[in-house]
Amino acid sequence: MITSFTDLAQASGVCRKWQQGVEQTLARRQTLSFIGCKMDDDSTARLVRHAYSLKELDISRSRWGCQITDNGLYQISSAKCISNLTSISLWGMTGITDKGVVQLITRANSLQQLNVGGTFITDESLFAIADRCPRLKSIVLWSCRHVTENGLFVLVSKCRKLDSINVWGTRAPLDCFMLPVQLFK
Repeated sequence: MITSFTDLAQASGVCRKWQQGVEQTLARRQTLSFIGCKMDDDSTARLVRHAYSLKELDISRSRWGCQITDNGLYQISSAKCISNLTSISLWGMTGITDKGVVQLITRANSLQQLNVGGTFITDESLFAIADRCPRLKSIVLWSCRHVTENGLFVLVSKCRKLDSINVWGTRAPLDCFMLPVQLFK
């Protein structure tokens, strides 16, 4: 099995049989991470569409510039594997907004772990996550400065399996978590 994306890309260009081999390799993958890869919307979406068995997707930003935008999230949201994803990381992807996150989340109903830290999402994304991700156990909102206590309250109220939430660097006051904790006792 070919594991590096560079090797997969080169192998797929050799001939049709090699391209089929690459597609079969991607179809069996349960995890995809683009950390350290220079990827754009189209190339990322193309690879995700072929990864039918995908459970974990990591599109975090690295210093080499994985540059995914809302358009990329729109494309990825139509992949067959999205409803089976249990983990998505979009950490540091400054090119995405509520538009892209909401579109992706509408189909990712098996999600248990979500990392949207370092993005510019707002409460709109949190409302969608709260409505569409009942299995969510962990969320990272690190440095999401546009998230408010209202969005956090809705998230915590609706995602009953949530046991880990990283809100460091948000503008929400820490005491906003005291009320939800008292309500659930």
